[in-house]
Amino acid sequence: MRWLLILTALASVLQAAEPKLRVLVMTGRTDVPNHYWNLTTPFLRDVLERTGRFDVKVIEELRGITGETLAPYDALILNYNGPRWGRTAEEAVEQFIRSGKGMVAFHGVSYGPFFDPAPGAAWPAYADMIGSTWKPQNIGHSVRHVFPVKWTDREHPISGGMDEAFLANDELYHRMDLKPNVHVLATAYSDPAKKGTGRDEPILWTVPFGKGHVVHFTLGHDLSAIHQTGFVTAFARSLEWVATGNVTLPTRIAATPQAKPDAARVLLVTGGHGYPSSFYTLFEGQDDIVWWHATTQKAAFRKDLASRYDVIVFHDLGETIGDEEKSNLEAFVEAGKGIVSIHHAIVDYTSWPWWYENVIGGKYYTQPLGDHAKSVYKEDVDMLVTPVMGVNHPVTRGVGPIPVNDEVYKGMWHSPKITVLMETDHPLNDKPVVYLGPHPKARVVYIQLGHSENAIRHPGYRRLVRNAILWSADKLK
Repeated sequence: MRWLLILTALASVLQAAEPKLRVLVMTGRTDVPNHYWNLTTPFLRDVLERTGRFDVKVIEELRGITGETLAPYDALILNYNGPRWGRTAEEAVEQFIRSGKGMVAFHGVSYGPFFDPAPGAAWPAYADMIGSTWKPQNIGHSVRHVFPVKWTDREHPISGGMDEAFLANDELYHRMDLKPNVHVLATAYSDPAKKGTGRDEPILWTVPFGKGHVVHFTLGHDLSAIHQTGFVTAFARSLEWVATGNVTLPTRIAATPQAKPDAARVLLVTGGHGYPSSFYTLFEGQDDIVWWHATTQKAAFRKDLASRYDVIVFHDLGETIGDEEKSNLEAFVEAGKGIVSIHHAIVDYTSWPWWYENVIGGKYYTQPLGDHAKSVYKEDVDMLVTPVMGVNHPVTRGVGPIPVNDEVYKGMWHSPKITVLMETDHPLNDKPVVYLGPHPKARVVYIQLGHSENAIRHPGYRRLVRNAILWSADKLK
């Protein structure tokens, strides 16, 4: 009996872990300059894959499509307005859908070379696949504007549970000549004041083709048009429906990444030194990091830091720190929280020995002190930074060597208690470049790189900073 229960539970888990739907985006060169497939395709791919439901691939050389090319996929996306593909490719797409699979097509594919008016030049089955023609004499749309799209069928799996309407920021196509078997799911009023028709125009519909289905959107002119929550949600749900006949996706899918509930809470502290604005891109577009920004010590180091943040990232420069701010920061460190210090922040609070000796584990001397000479720097230097052999740590996982043009530092003090993760043999730089600080409770990382645009944009550096933040937040093992 116990084994039966175990097997039943295992079967339930396996059933719940559905394989991802395999999707192929057919895209490429467009003859219409303002249809930016090279921007809309990557955006759609990212949004769809973030749902966790789809594995999305892209093909741009469409003349080479065969039935064998399409066989591994569950659904197609058509984002194209270029030359014809040839009969082999076009028949492969027809057969793909006829066999019971599906396609979502949008905007610019509503017209173009597939409807070539010359005798015998059109793709014969294309109008039947998307459920519409658009005669050259009728081609047109209203002035681009923001307008509501209303669901006319609230019971369909695609629209079920969604709000009555969603906003579009787009061209509103009109005078589409729909086929009799089309089922319209959503319409929008085409305002004559916007050079529209004064009628409710079809915006989204389904059409059967053989055993399969196509969903067509007239929306999707450019990146701004598809960067709408309503469009994204309807598109993803349509794609799941043509692939499976069912919809499990939520009724609201964000156009931009949303932070996970357990995302690392990061306070970024800057001020006292310039830096490229691209530095902020290190923190953007990541669902496992949510961040706030402070430009002064007073704004940054308030009471109860440990209850608000998991990590403080230092990219400021100030040799002194106020007593109240010092007390609050010390409480954060002693609570075992995370510290990531970047580049010129090695100069931070050098009037406070506890900080540079027990927390960061390093000090840049802006002036000579006793027997220690002034530290020196030099900009625009090519250097190679490599992981320390034999040291396997989550902070350097997947980073690899970083050849970079950056600022070098020489003549700093380093605590014997630091753990060096990355180093350089450049004669103008001290050997340690990335290391763990010595504090016994806090997770502390210092990263010397980060002065130049070249360094900030380097994929290895970006991975390094992200790893450091997640590890110091105790979210990377």
